[in-house]
Amino acid sequence: QSAAPAAPLAYVSNEKSGTISIIDTRTDQVLGELRAGSKPRGAAVSADGRQLYVSDQPANALLLVDLATRSVSGRIELGESPEGVSISADGRWVAAASELSNGVAIVDTATQRKLLTISTRGKNPEHAVFSPDGRWLYVSAEEADTVDVIDMQKREQVASITVGRRPRGIAFTPDGKRAYVACELANTVYAISVPEHRVLISIPAGEFANGVTMRPDGRRVFVSNGRAGTVSVIDTSDNRVIDTVAVGQRPWNMAITPDGSKLYVANGRSGTVSVIDAVGNRKLRDIAVGELPWGVVIR
Repeated sequence: QSAAPAAPLAYVSNEKSGTISIIDTRTDQVLGELRAGSKPRGAAVSADGRQLYVSDQPANALLLVDLATRSVSGRIELGESPEGVSISADGRWVAAASELSNGVAIVDTATQRKLLTISTRGKNPEHAVFSPDGRWLYVSAEEADTVDVIDMQKREQVASITVGRRPRGIAFTPDGKRAYVACELANTVYAISVPEHRVLISIPAGEFANGVTMRPDGRRVFVSNGRAGTVSVIDTSDNRVIDTVAVGQRPWNMAITPDGSKLYVANGRSGTVSVIDAVGNRKLRDIAVGELPWGVVIR
């Protein structure tokens, strides 16, 4: 009899603890934790699932974590104060946004080396997220109130999209035609036409809208509201908020399981991760993790 396939694992970066908590998404039990620098923030898992890329903010570095041994196996120097980390759909590139350097480092996963740093016009880039086809890299520039658009073929910024105050999280629809960006001080989410690099509509969200995650079927987008302690659920067919789910204190960055059934929300001030039924839009449970969880990535 063959063994049941392993459930996806959720990796939670705990800023204050300097750890990554590992959650089994089938049982919602914490399997353990690993050390990851002094202040881990953004994270991405390699295409083969063997490695975790984690930004260590005070060290200005991207840590390479071997998930088999659960230990740091290497590091790549980045710009000052790195935050959001993402990986292209083909697994070839990792992007890490560095706030104080106003740039995005591009790491070649084949060589585990930094290929180049692309400067952004907007100040204080927080998240850098690849479009599904890998053509575009959207970067939220907190202090510029813009989303900077990097063309990965040209390897340079080619557009700047004005949004609301303090843009943070970004998520694309699966077809890559739209992107959703949460603006914290505007309490608003902006839907962007990717082919045209322009705002289509603004959607009122909760107080201090922050993290953004797309359901894999593209029908729902979830937005964490930091001060409100909630997650807004937006129907992408008409761009309306259809539900609001209470979570912990200071919900931040989130991730969803590959089958779209469960959303995991890092609650910074609660030291927990809230698990949401992403179909029925209700909270299932809270899981205790480390101190000041910043975000979640699932593989």
